[in-house]
Amino acid sequence: MLPATLLWVCSLCLLTGCLAAQSFYSVLGIKKDATDVDIKKAYRKLSKKLHPDINPDESAHHKFIEVSRAYEVLSDSETRTIYDRHGEEGIKQHEAQKQNGGRNPNDIFSRFFGGGGQQQQQRGPSMLTNLEVELSDMYTGRTVEFQIPRKVICTHCHGSGAHSDADIHDCDQCGGQGIVVQRHQVFPGMFTNVQMTCNHCGGKGKRIARSCPTCDGAKVLDTLHTLAVHIPAGAPEGFEEIFHGEADEGMDWEAGDVIVRVRSRRLEGQAVWARKESGLIGRVTLSVAEALLGFDRTLTHLDGRTIALGRRGTTQPGEVEVIEGEGMPAFGDVLQGDMYIEYSVVLPTEVSESSRQKLLDIFEHPSNHNRKDEL
Repeated sequence: MLPATLLWVCSLCLLTGCLAAQSFYSVLGIKKDATDVDIKKAYRKLSKKLHPDINPDESAHHKFIEVSRAYEVLSDSETRTIYDRHGEEGIKQHEAQKQNGGRNPNDIFSRFFGGGGQQQQQRGPSMLTNLEVELSDMYTGRTVEFQIPRKVICTHCHGSGAHSDADIHDCDQCGGQGIVVQRHQVFPGMFTNVQMTCNHCGGKGKRIARSCPTCDGAKVLDTLHTLAVHIPAGAPEGFEEIFHGEADEGMDWEAGDVIVRVRSRRLEGQAVWARKESGLIGRVTLSVAEALLGFDRTLTHLDGRTIALGRRGTTQPGEVEVIEGEGMPAFGDVLQGDMYIEYSVVLPTEVSESSRQKLLDIFEHPSNHNRKDEL
């Protein structure tokens, strides 16, 4: 009877081919963007259900091996990254190199998938996204979800561009090296060998017999990527949040960052509220009667509170009233701002003759005095 450890290893080897058809994410029943916590929860749930000590069924035993293999790869950040970029073939290469003791796995993968032997992967370009929100969102604070277009490595071929691993072959022209040696004559009687990039495979060393049906050989897919930016209360205009590694994915680089820059939305016309650094500017329009005789008004603040405004005397057009401590909330080293109420006065479009006469009498217009002198 075989020892339990040997039986485990044999079963694992037999199931390796089956796992190729089903992704490790599918085995655990999770999505590709699952967190480490999600992976642990999925494994814990399945392992309790399928463990041979709990479930003696033979199919459950094989499924338990699959789940354990998937968790082994996805629970480690290094092997998960390799799997996401190069699939199970990349994991095999990685494990083979670890057993042989030595070389940088990135070098193996880059040469295997056409990286030209580059040992250190470059970082892809970052993306800048401008996000406009309501001024009230920057006053009270809010978490805003939004979508950006993003290229991700194809989940079917894992970026190889091939229908399956069996469709990836060494280039016939360069023998998988990515380069060819050509003999050039320097001068009569003397020749030299020159290494050149293989034109047949473009230096990749591989050729694809059948393209991936999902990405059509492009290796990446166009998607809409959802991000959530947290806007703290009192955030300044141009507030930035950086999402590391959330830009376009590619086989030849590590994904760059997404930089989100937040500003308040500019509205057409005269909005009630505007912002000037940490201060808030409120615009209030008065009638002629209110400007002359006084008024009582209420103004709804950005957080829904009611601000009481009142005057008993006259109010000049363009006059500004300061309400301390009612501006933008404190943020970082910036203290709480003040509120500035700007008053404007709207004149009537026309004045009746009787009203005009009354105004002349009230203000004792010079033309009125001239008329009395004539009489």
